[in-house]
Amino acid sequence: MFAHLSLRLRLFVLILSPLVVMAVVLGYWRFTVAQDTAEELFDRSLFSTALAISRDVTVSGGDAILSTTRDQISDAAGGEIFYHVTGPAGIYVTGYAYPPSPGAGSVETSGQPFYFEAIYRGEPVRVLRVTEPVTIDDQSGDATVAVWQRLSDREAFARELGVRAAGLMGALLATLALVVWFGVQRGLRPLTNLQDAIAVRSPDDLSTIKRPVPIELRGIVVTLNRLFGQVASSIDAHQVFISDAAHQLRNPTAAIQSMAEAIGDARTDDERRRRINELIRATRSSTRLAEQLLSLDRLRHDQAGRQESFNLYALTRDICRETGAFLLSHGTDFELIARDRDLPVHADRFFVSEAIKNLIDNAQKHGGPNLSRITVETAREDGMVTLTVADDGTGLVPENEGQAFSRFGQIEPTDGSGLGLAIVASVAESHGGSLRINAVEQGASVTFALPAAANS
Repeated sequence: MFAHLSLRLRLFVLILSPLVVMAVVLGYWRFTVAQDTAEELFDRSLFSTALAISRDVTVSGGDAILSTTRDQISDAAGGEIFYHVTGPAGIYVTGYAYPPSPGAGSVETSGQPFYFEAIYRGEPVRVLRVTEPVTIDDQSGDATVAVWQRLSDREAFARELGVRAAGLMGALLATLALVVWFGVQRGLRPLTNLQDAIAVRSPDDLSTIKRPVPIELRGIVVTLNRLFGQVASSIDAHQVFISDAAHQLRNPTAAIQSMAEAIGDARTDDERRRRINELIRATRSSTRLAEQLLSLDRLRHDQAGRQESFNLYALTRDICRETGAFLLSHGTDFELIARDRDLPVHADRFFVSEAIKNLIDNAQKHGGPNLSRITVETAREDGMVTLTVADDGTGLVPENEGQAFSRFGQIEPTDGSGLGLAIVASVAESHGGSLRINAVEQGASVTFALPAAANS
């Protein structure tokens, strides 16, 4: 609802809305109270006037009303008061003619004030009648004093009280609105100052924000500083990757160019074919290096990947079919040993496939001249599915894991890129698995493990 509003306007609306609702409720309550107050005040005024008139009639023997009583009648707060007085036997004494009468069925008690509403000269009025025993000119009996007042005068008085209260609350709300509007602006000044400080930064400035801010903004500043640190680390890692990639691709590219140029200098067909085969191998090696670099970069930026459920054994079997023919044609024995065939995992198929290929490729390239056998074994261990690639070549020991699993790290110089095991380690880490070098008497044995998924 407030998505398009500024923060200042949001706070203004949120603060004032309940106050306006409360003011309306209080205004209605105050008007009701004003009506009740007016009723009570006017009824008391009628009663006081009736008592004063009754006293004057008794004191004067029915001849006159004192001047103070006349002043009270003429100056009564809220409007004119009418009166009518009758003596014993209903004899007219003083006042206005034709007083209003109560409706049929009304019960009036002598000596007690009796209030009722009636119509006088076409207007609704409020009437008070008081009947008391008196003696006038040696005549004893009941004297009746009736006083009445227009209801419109009472309503006007109540409205005036209500308007005054509404005006007071309106003035208070207007004052409060101004205070809130400018107070919110002043309260948000640290946020606008922080925005200005960030806006003047250059795109290369990812240093931490050290500006003092209120406690409510510290979480934002801490989050921004953490984000700046992550962005800076990502940029640094990207620059290092680009530098390493350029360095690693420079030598193979130069070698391919030299081999291509050397083909034209071949003196015999056999020499030309040999140089062409060397060029093909160098091209394949360069292509493989480029694929590994792209896989490593994609793995770094796409940690979540597109995960799906599949059988690790089935994927391993398909990869071994592709690579087995090449290894066997080069005189290397190759075998897939399936201790378990039901190996469900939930992972990124592309990354896991790259990890398996890199394990086999690493064994073939780093096995050395004495390499004669490579085996791939699948199994299940303690809730993990494992794939172990072993060879009888040069060999690896667990103590070399740090160097072997690092990017471009090699135990001994070979024609490999030093990225194979680094990619496998990254795939294992991103999927909650592990990669380890096993202690064996001959050659190398590396185990790639992933969490087993529940069978669907």
